[in-house]
Amino acid sequence: MSTSVVNAYSKQYGHEVHAAYQRMGTKLRNTVRVRNNVTGAIAVFQKVGKGTAGTKARHGKVPVMNVEHNAVECQLYDYYAGDWLDKLDDLKIEHDERQVLTNAGAYALGRKTDELIIAELDKSTNHAQDGTTGLTKAKVLEAFEMLGDADVPDDGERYAIVGWKQWSDLLAIDEFSNADYVGESELPWKGTQAKKWLGTLWMPHSGLTKSGGVRHCYWYHKTAIGHACGAEVKTEITYQGDRAAWFINNFMSQGSALVDAAGIVSMRCLES
Repeated sequence: MSTSVVNAYSKQYGHEVHAAYQRMGTKLRNTVRVRNNVTGAIAVFQKVGKGTAGTKARHGKVPVMNVEHNAVECQLYDYYAGDWLDKLDDLKIEHDERQVLTNAGAYALGRKTDELIIAELDKSTNHAQDGTTGLTKAKVLEAFEMLGDADVPDDGERYAIVGWKQWSDLLAIDEFSNADYVGESELPWKGTQAKKWLGTLWMPHSGLTKSGGVRHCYWYHKTAIGHACGAEVKTEITYQGDRAAWFINNFMSQGSALVDAAGIVSMRCLES
């Protein structure tokens, strides 16, 4: 077999990895502020403060807002997910090993993407109640009020991620799950668990931090967290003659940063 066959193989495999990464690998990347094609090891997200309007005397000077500007730096890191594929494996196994490795590599990188975002969410110090109860209606409404008091935009770009136990708690709240309150179109989507409630897209996630029996859940605006990408998920395949195997290397360069802590409310929930 010509060694140049790796070129076609790499293209097909790389496409499958990227598709799997986008389909099921990461759940949170589209819920945050993203910068793609970053050149260098650091990306910068601009944070702009609030302006204040005022009056002026006739022929007087217009008051200056002096809007505060801050630059938030986001460090990018390189991540890899590789594995070996023996040249004769196809003769010994019934399943498609290439597809197995495709999904494994894409999901591993997708989990890493979400880990980076969750690590920044964990820096939030705005807590709704405490972690002595589960996710109750009262806790949700307190978080809702905190976001409103902080002037977090109610523009359809708010997201809430909770653990699966908390998702069950939400389903026990009529206002969340009953079509008489929210309408059939806002109930959990077919094929996935996600729904709109209180102007927010709610989703369960298995990777949220759990500490001392308390699950850290979050309600946030898209602009509160920045995610930078220097290199999208890519694949490189090389043939190692001494191993009679292909080495399939999936890799990416990404990072995440907390841009505006005021745009995040942490809902700490007791989970036995």
